[in-house]
Amino acid sequence: MQLQISLLLLCAISTSLLNAQHCYWQQRVDYNIAINFDHTRHRFDGDQTITYTNNSPDTLSRLFVHLYFNAFQPGSMMDARSRSISDPDERITDRIAGLSVDEQGYHHIKQLEINGQKTTFSIDGTLMLIPLSQALLPEATCTLSMKYESQVPVQIRRSGRNNAEGVSYSMSQWYPKIAAYDRDGWAADAYVGREFHGEFGDFEVAITIDSAFTLGGTGVLQNPHEIGKGYKSDNGQTPKVREQRLTWRFKATQVHDFAWAADPHYRHDIQTLKNGTELHFFYKKDTAIAANWLRLQPLTAAFFELMNERFGNYPYPQFSVIQAGDGGMEYPMSTFISGTGTMGGLLSVTVHEAIHNWYYGVLATNESRYPWMDEGFTSFAQDVILDILYGRNSTNPHRRAYQSYLQTRKEVTPEPLSTPADFYHTNRMYGVNSYHKGVVFLKQLEYIVGTDAFYKGIKQYFEEWKYKHPTPTDFRKVMEKSSGIMLTRYFDLFIGTNKSTDYAIDAVRAEKKHTVVVLKNNGQMPMPVELAILDKDSHLVLHYIPMDGMFGEKQFHPELDIKKHLPWPWTHPYYELRIPILKENIAAIAINPEGLVADTDADNDTMPMEKAIFKEE
Repeated sequence: MQLQISLLLLCAISTSLLNAQHCYWQQRVDYNIAINFDHTRHRFDGDQTITYTNNSPDTLSRLFVHLYFNAFQPGSMMDARSRSISDPDERITDRIAGLSVDEQGYHHIKQLEINGQKTTFSIDGTLMLIPLSQALLPEATCTLSMKYESQVPVQIRRSGRNNAEGVSYSMSQWYPKIAAYDRDGWAADAYVGREFHGEFGDFEVAITIDSAFTLGGTGVLQNPHEIGKGYKSDNGQTPKVREQRLTWRFKATQVHDFAWAADPHYRHDIQTLKNGTELHFFYKKDTAIAANWLRLQPLTAAFFELMNERFGNYPYPQFSVIQAGDGGMEYPMSTFISGTGTMGGLLSVTVHEAIHNWYYGVLATNESRYPWMDEGFTSFAQDVILDILYGRNSTNPHRRAYQSYLQTRKEVTPEPLSTPADFYHTNRMYGVNSYHKGVVFLKQLEYIVGTDAFYKGIKQYFEEWKYKHPTPTDFRKVMEKSSGIMLTRYFDLFIGTNKSTDYAIDAVRAEKKHTVVVLKNNGQMPMPVELAILDKDSHLVLHYIPMDGMFGEKQFHPELDIKKHLPWPWTHPYYELRIPILKENIAAIAINPEGLVADTDADNDTMPMEKAIFKEE
């Protein structure tokens, strides 16, 4: 009790010692895993030690452990969800229901000890519940030791054996993993096929497997002199393998998951960035795809340089691009991607999944609760980087995301961006919201605060919250600090509701030597308004109307002709601008001229319009 009181007092009086994040804490989980892999039976025996440190102010009476392979059994929650949702993932559908015993996945826990004492546990699907005989106090540590046997399922979703491209093993979500415990409590979600949440720590992983296989994944190989397979030893030589079985020893620090893949026909190439970061590429020895994979390597290096410059420096010594899995999926220090298809598709999926190491890997939001904070941020950065790599120089490289978001609103009932990943009514709405509406959220945020303040805030967010678990509120506070603009209303309404934006030019009338432009707010989602007026001499003036409640304003490029006006109260449906220009000298008027606001009716945003809209005094 005295320790808990001390922690509360510390939170009340200390800020600087907590990296400016008041009372922020997170758990730490370190893994030491050794497995003996039998590829003839697709099984492995695991010996695993987990060191769990309770950095929370709470006393814990139980722990939860994810057993992801158990999802790949007929009747599992993933199976039921896939067969009941109206638009099932085509990779899953009813495939789990048809798995034979030898094709299923499982984790069989043979022994579990906590601090050297055998303990009981119960398993419900993909979750293991461990009651603690001695409660774990704040700042205390316990050690879990477990032995288990696991069977690798036929590859259906992300993890598994013998995927569609012939990769032997795509090993993600493959070990018993402690569930996250954070400011919102336990993230003990059953695995139904969507997102994840994990604690940071260090991984030491030893994988003993037939020497025919080449492995790549999370972490840095510690014994390249014994392995070869394209890994260089300290003396720069690549040794030849003679043993029948090899033990691969990997180490990764400050990560929240560990994935690996194995195949006897991988080609392994390495590119080194200017700062020394190594990029590893693992792909099948197939002449049909080799040319694209070779072209991919310098482009991936260029991508990393751009990301480091625009969004923050990649902090790990290595990254691996691996042909594995079932499309594209991110893991710390690595990604699994499909290896076939067009060069453009290969580059796009590599860029997207690699960016996740910024938005998921380093900024480890709870993806299950805030899927848009990893997919939306990643897709936003992907659009920016690919626009640069392809030399397009687009005003809005996110236009497709806007189109998808607005079109979907017309076709189906929208769901809030705040919907947890597993609980979207359809896969389509999950995808549109998490990816496209997430992109729109960020681009509109850039529109609100200005490009300079936005990118300053994005990099500041990365630096302040790296290796942590930020929430939308944490991101908002960083952006408010960067821009000097209050953003609560925008975050609350765009994330937590389905409200939409629709501003219109309601009337334009002549008034002596002036023109009065009457604007109308037909929507429920207030935004700052930018109104462009082009005169017949081709001179453009941009009129800026902030939202009320911003208590700050956007900074524009100094070369633009900007006229700033009083804020528009959200309670007022109309707003009048009295502009010192004769109406007959106006060539065109446009709200939202660059299309950066997701306005649901663009037809009422411009003039010339029908003559009936003009009202003469």
